[in-house]
Amino acid sequence: MKMPNPFRSATTPVTATSAPAATSAPPATPTPTPTAPVPPPASTTTTTLTDRELTSLMEIAHPTKALGASIYGSTKVFPDYSANPGDTYLGMVHGIVHESSVSFVAVLLGLRAIRKGFDSSLYFFGIGALNCLATRGFPTVGHELFPGMRNENGQLTTFMEEGGKVYACRLGLSLHGAREQDLMEGVIPAHPLDMQDAMIEFARKGAIINTTWML
Repeated sequence: MKMPNPFRSATTPVTATSAPAATSAPPATPTPTPTAPVPPPASTTTTTLTDRELTSLMEIAHPTKALGASIYGSTKVFPDYSANPGDTYLGMVHGIVHESSVSFVAVLLGLRAIRKGFDSSLYFFGIGALNCLATRGFPTVGHELFPGMRNENGQLTTFMEEGGKVYACRLGLSLHGAREQDLMEGVIPAHPLDMQDAMIEFARKGAIINTTWML
């Protein structure tokens, strides 16, 4: 005789239990593509003008020419001469370094003379001797605190590299406490009495002597 199961109610249905469904993995998060940083918007400055300033500003239209427009003629009046064999050029320079264009233009003229074929020299005397210092620069030697601070040094280097001679008066250096040992490489120190004799020597050669002087 089959005995009833005491733990099962006659009214309790038996249900089959299925295994839980496998859960799918969450979708992979795409890796963001790196992008260049976006610069902040340029700030705009508003300038307030008075009525008189506006009137003056609008009174005469300006500028009337765009950048690159020509306002000068291009005709060269004199021939572009070149040196004859044996021609020499001497530039005498007495100009404060970087304070004016006197010294810089004198060096450029000497460089142009070389490229025309002249045997060219530059003689710096008085305060002009400071143009020949290699120690120019701030805050360190050779550093330009502002654009063009060492223009003369750069052009003098080119002048000597292309065959020019550069003389610096020792007296001119001493007047301003500059040391001979601080001269640029290749610059020839000259005795104070050499200045006049240099001019005599070049004059006897029939040289073109261009003297620049700044007070």
